[in-house]
Amino acid sequence: MEGYEEFKKQVYQMTKIDLSLYKEKQMRRRIDSLVTKHHLVSYPDYVKLLRDDKDVFGEFVNFLTINVSEFYRNPDQWQLLDKEYFPYLIQKFGRSLKIWSAACSTGDEPYSLVMALSKHVPLSNIRIDATDIDKQVLAQAKTGLYNEKSIKSVPNDLKAKYFTKVGTSYQISEDIKKRVSFHEGNLLKDAYPSNCDLIVCRNVVIYFTDEAKHDIYSKFAKSLKQGGLLFIGSTEQIMEYRELGFKRRSSFFYEKE
Repeated sequence: MEGYEEFKKQVYQMTKIDLSLYKEKQMRRRIDSLVTKHHLVSYPDYVKLLRDDKDVFGEFVNFLTINVSEFYRNPDQWQLLDKEYFPYLIQKFGRSLKIWSAACSTGDEPYSLVMALSKHVPLSNIRIDATDIDKQVLAQAKTGLYNEKSIKSVPNDLKAKYFTKVGTSYQISEDIKKRVSFHEGNLLKDAYPSNCDLIVCRNVVIYFTDEAKHDIYSKFAKSLKQGGLLFIGSTEQIMEYRELGFKRRSSFFYEKE
């Protein structure tokens, strides 16, 4: 399908999402499937539909931002956070940690952080800042409603303590919900928080170009306090971590030097 360069410009005007920073082959395949779904044959036709139909526009942004999430995703990594890195961070920075869940999707990750940290400090000490580019998933996150598959890896004691079954869904406790502050945020263009003790950004950066990845990891390093940690996803690694000012603590945890 021709006209992708112009399509990228139109998308940026509408969404402020720069498709040039995403891996082109993967992104074009995803977008082309949406164009075909709506029985269209060109990017200009799809742009017109995006401008005219707010539901299609919402679908597009949601599809574009690749939302796959679940509580305690890769449980072994969360065990490491619980057993080793939360105690380290609390000893180094105190009991009120500054934590940022970047690209938080439907809220599974920041709520998991609250529950995991609640084993170490009182809930009243916990505050998680959570950001995502997608307004729809942020709205979903704020409801705190999840299906059984989403919470399958939550430890049984925490599941019993913090979830209530509502029909076929599970409602997370208000005690957990009120510890998370959700905001709209674009990793590729918005300002980052400063003086973070822990940044969690998992299974998102893999979709960006190498140049965009380097820029994001560099900004994460600047956002962390010295000794602060970056927790990344099981599909990711930071090849140039030393030049960015990190040392690798384990496969998915990097410390700012």
